[in-house]
Parts: sequence; C-alpha cells; structure tokens
Amino acid sequence: MIIEFTHGKVIANMHEVVVRLNAGGQVTLQAQIDALTLIGRGANVITAYDMQCQWSVALDNDVQLQQVADFIGVPVKR
Repeated sequence: MIIEFTHGKVIANMHEVVVRLNAGGQVTLQAQIDALTLIGRGANVITAYDMQCQWSVALDNDVQLQQVADFIGVPVKR
C-alpha cells in the first residue's frame, strides 16, 4: 500500500511501514508494525518507538491515517 502526503510517501505492508520524506537528503524512516502507534484527534501522527528508534511523522488528514490503520490492523488512538 502506498499513500502520498505533502511531505512524502507512506509505504506499508503487513510487517512494516516505511516513510520516505521528500527532503533534500532523501530521508527514509522504517519501523516494524509492533513498534507503531497511530494518533488521531486531529494530530494524524504515525509514531514509532522501540529500543532502537523513535520517530514520528504527521500525515495531512485523518483519512490517510485511517487508511494506514485499516491496512496494517493497528487502531487509531483518539
């Protein structure tokens, strides 16, 4: 699954999520599904946190966040 947003792309499969940012240095963020938290309430943020990494990225809207949630099977915290 690929979702394009203002700052790049979210590429998801059943095991991991990769976020490719349209930054000058071609930034790529990657995390296993178990490390992800999806935060709604208008923030529309994907957060990855485990022992090795911590990052977050805001999507454009709640529809994009819900599409990711539905595909990977992780509920959105509201």
